[in-house]
Amino acid sequence: MNNALIISGNLVQDHEFIYPYYRLLEENFHVDVCLLGGKSVEGILGTRIPPNKDQPIIDVKDINTEKYTLLIIPGGAKAMEYLRQESLILEKIKEFNDKDIIIGSICHGAQLLISAKVVNGKKISGYYSIKDDIINAGGVYYDGPAVEDSNIITSPHYKYLGNWMQLILSRFK
Repeated sequence: MNNALIISGNLVQDHEFIYPYYRLLEENFHVDVCLLGGKSVEGILGTRIPPNKDQPIIDVKDINTEKYTLLIIPGGAKAMEYLRQESLILEKIKEFNDKDIIIGSICHGAQLLISAKVVNGKKISGYYSIKDDIINAGGVYYDGPAVEDSNIITSPHYKYLGNWMQLILSRFK
């Protein structure tokens, strides 16, 4: 069985959390959810995150990267602005990357990749407003539905959730 971790926070873009969460469950992944402080939050559109109230929530200090084959980072500009200030989250993302564990990031989720310093030299997609941030961090901005560069798979917008998740899931088939 594959184990996935979704790292997110308050005011996440609802679609970008919910779609991968349920897609992974459909593919028989065990899915853990990490939210800052280990407590439920609300998406930018008001959805309770995680949507399944029986879903346990872990705190970032309790993440064991050895347990996972996939890390998902949903976007949401406001959520990312808060999360990228948390050094422990950035350290964990870097640890996932250093261990070559697949990382899927969508939209503003690329801001966490930038702050974790894992984009240098890689093709990265993200919301068009952070194109300069990706380039300034040494990444090669990619404007398309989904892009894969070694272990990092990114997408710019929730309208491409299907393309992005297909590319991520293809790595497990």
